[in-house]
Amino acid sequence: MAKNPKTKIEYADLDPIFTPKSVAVVGATDKPGKVGHAIMLNYIDAGFSGALYPVNINGESFIIGHKAYKSVLDIGEDIDLAVISVPAKYVGGVMEECGRAGVGGVVVVSSGFAEVGQTKLQDELAAVSKKYKMPMVGPNCLGVMDVRGRNDTLFLPTFKIDRPKVGGVSFASQSGSIGASTLDLMSSAGFGLSRFISYGNAAVVDEVDILNYLAHDRHTQVIVFYLEGVKRGKAFIETAKVATKLKPVVIIKSGSTNAGAGAAQSHTASLAGSYEAYRAVFRQYGFTEAEDADDLLHFAKIFDTQPLTSGKRIAVITNGGGHGVLATDAIYKNGLALPRLDKRTEDALRRVMPATVNVRMPLDIGGDADDKRFADALRAVSNDPNVDALMVIALFQTPGADDRVSESIINYAAKRQKPMVVVSSGGAYTKSHVAVMENSGVPVYESTTAAARSLAALIGYAAYREAVLQGYASPSKRME
Repeated sequence: MAKNPKTKIEYADLDPIFTPKSVAVVGATDKPGKVGHAIMLNYIDAGFSGALYPVNINGESFIIGHKAYKSVLDIGEDIDLAVISVPAKYVGGVMEECGRAGVGGVVVVSSGFAEVGQTKLQDELAAVSKKYKMPMVGPNCLGVMDVRGRNDTLFLPTFKIDRPKVGGVSFASQSGSIGASTLDLMSSAGFGLSRFISYGNAAVVDEVDILNYLAHDRHTQVIVFYLEGVKRGKAFIETAKVATKLKPVVIIKSGSTNAGAGAAQSHTASLAGSYEAYRAVFRQYGFTEAEDADDLLHFAKIFDTQPLTSGKRIAVITNGGGHGVLATDAIYKNGLALPRLDKRTEDALRRVMPATVNVRMPLDIGGDADDKRFADALRAVSNDPNVDALMVIALFQTPGADDRVSESIINYAAKRQKPMVVVSSGGAYTKSHVAVMENSGVPVYESTTAAARSLAALIGYAAYREAVLQGYASPSKRME
């Protein structure tokens, strides 16, 4: 544990857990369908370049082509990380052996602890962790994944859940199931992941340690958090004050009802607490609160790909008039506004648009709009000083909309002049274009409501950071 001299808060050292050069998998086996088998395969499939040591008390000579050991004490080499997947009653003994072997950190994926009332067993693990100053993630968790370093303790097979590409989003989840499904969706949405941590019962490493680590991690640009409860309230607040100055933190708090709070207690033995108290903290310290899993992904997507702006004037470009009306409603419902275009912009648009196009907001460029008309509209509107961000509605069902339209949008997005979101919904043909845009870093949403909520989240965080950081050095420079 390391102590921050300014806040006097103790933080666990998570480097051995996230960036190990050597890993022991305790409970490894050659038997398909077993947790230890899946973890071994995931390390192999990920291409982990460090040393990998399977450990199984049954004394198998080799496990999936790797020399096996009966105990971590038999390995005789430095071990940064031990991943433990044995029955709960044996975990304490394994932890003790890890401590004696000088293991840097452990991930306990095994369940059967405080979440089912076995608090004594869990307390024993915490005591061993403290005794050897050996940070522990879990128990009752999926563990960690570092995409860049190919460190993957998840026991979910790769053929069942896609691993995201390398990116700037780091995701922490108290729930393994929420974590797994969200990772799968992130991968299909085309945006990348830096680090993932499922921390389960948080017997030792908790949300305070994780938030601090990710806030200062140079590979993490956006933090996404699924939270059931906080054990160190004051420390969490002090850590949040620093974290949200450095980068956006998108958070979803479960247990907002009495029934939900009870479910959280039985799930991870979490103290869910008063939802209103949590919400007050989130608002005061600049968290971006998501209401559901869709919000979580939508907000992460825009923060990961778009520049910040605190301006609320959103220009709408659409090739479908009705969608422009829906966009207008969504924008104003989320506390944003349409801009009044500068006269020079109006004149520029009239020179390139057909006479049938009414040059005003929302800008309906016509159901026959092609890539040139989209490009002309983007160029003129994005240069308008009265426009802070753009919402582009591309309906690929119309005659003129094809891959050249998505290419025009991608070309604008590459310049990152102003934040831009795209709304595009439809069947297989539309989805093919959406995939191309998202893989190119363009945030695409299926509805104007989701797009407007995401813009409001981006703008709200930018305004918070501008206000709080007055008198502070640039966060980006402080991280370099």
